[in-house]
Amino acid sequence: MSAFSKDVRRPIDWGDTSADTLVEIASLYYYQDITQEELSRRFSLSRAKISRLLKRAREDGIVEIRVHQHPGVSDELEQEFIARFGIERLLVSVDQRDPEAQRLAVAGLVASHLSRTLTEGMTVAVGMGRNVAAVADCVVSTRRSVTFICAIGGSVRAGEHMNPDHICRRLAVRFGGESETLYAPALVANASLRDELYRNDTVKLVLDRARRADVALVGIGDLSEDSNMVRMGWFSPQEVAEARLSGTIGDIMGYDFIDIHGRASSANMQGRVIGLTTRDLIRIPNVIAVASENTKAAAILGALRTGVINTLATSSTNARTVLRLHEATLKP
Repeated sequence: MSAFSKDVRRPIDWGDTSADTLVEIASLYYYQDITQEELSRRFSLSRAKISRLLKRAREDGIVEIRVHQHPGVSDELEQEFIARFGIERLLVSVDQRDPEAQRLAVAGLVASHLSRTLTEGMTVAVGMGRNVAAVADCVVSTRRSVTFICAIGGSVRAGEHMNPDHICRRLAVRFGGESETLYAPALVANASLRDELYRNDTVKLVLDRARRADVALVGIGDLSEDSNMVRMGWFSPQEVAEARLSGTIGDIMGYDFIDIHGRASSANMQGRVIGLTTRDLIRIPNVIAVASENTKAAAILGALRTGVINTLATSSTNARTVLRLHEATLKP
């Protein structure tokens, strides 16, 4: 289904097409099944122009498209996850062949969940990464006084789009709320420097506010060749290889590295990231973890076993793989 909003908070260039006309075109196309050819004639625009406008409407949040899992299938999977892992909600998307389409499908479920559950005055602690960034892209503009706080430092290598500060700002724009920056790097050279930064008044104040959040929106990372940490070069190939050999299968929010049983990893990579820890996250009432990639089933299982996750958003295939892995790795 599709949702529409006329609440445009930033100057958007649609050429000589007004926002009202764009909403009308999108409404006719998605709600009344008017073809692009008919829209072209009706609005005296080329068919290519109509196609570009519909694409732009999706990109700018005027149109929100959701493809939902069958309710019976979703409910069955959710009940299994609740029984096995003690979570409160499972948001499971239909499977997509294209990784980006899969990411958007999962992110769309989270965006809808946030729109339904966030209320005036709430605070959301926000992580980083492609999946968390996609959530901000999928939120349909609304007016709600919600504060989004960076729960991890920034990184030039992450790129603007995936940095927590940029994600917080985009979420704040979509919800009509505010954002708060953590003025610290995401990664430092050693634990001593991390501890020194934690004592900085500015860093301490923001992280203390993030610890008191009502909701945390975090990603689950893995150590595959396509993972953010590998791509950004945060750690050397040798460090990544040693971590894998030691049983490390992923991380929560880029901070705590874990094994498949949810235990803290002994890898040297541990303790160098500025942000909330799993001990902080467990105190937040609703930790929403997002993971769309099909390489992350083991990391998802490890993250679930930490006990910090209240809401998990992933694909149908990932959900089923996690259940199989869980049964296969139960200790006798």
